[in-house]
Amino acid sequence: MHPTPAAVAVTGEHDDDELAACVVVVDFWANRFGMRARIALHVLQVGFGFVEEDLRIRERSDLVLRMNPVHRSVPILIHRGRPICGSINILQYIDEVWAKRVGTRLLPPDPLKRASARFWADFVDHEVGLSIYS
Repeated sequence: MHPTPAAVAVTGEHDDDELAACVVVVDFWANRFGMRARIALHVLQVGFGFVEEDLRIRERSDLVLRMNPVHRSVPILIHRGRPICGSINILQYIDEVWAKRVGTRLLPPDPLKRASARFWADFVDHEVGLSIYS
């Protein structure tokens, strides 16, 4: 029996083929930033494991500390054993890696329009989102 992607991420038990195919999202279920990544994976029909990081607890798990030692935050996308951190970075990575497979782009192909989309996503995160949750 092979470990699930989540087990691969948490325990490190894998062979090279499993790790190469492994996509895991580390996040808190209600995190609005992480929802962006999970929705993008669903839209592009990418299977993934989910590892819950309870943000109600002050201390971060060993997995988060290893995968995001700078910010120690979620969401984290782990692909092929490598972490991608930050929801906008994750979204762009998902778009670049998997969009061609299903013929659906998450972000516009034009670089200026992509930059504008990232600007407005960041604006909503920092301005609109903060006022909603304040």
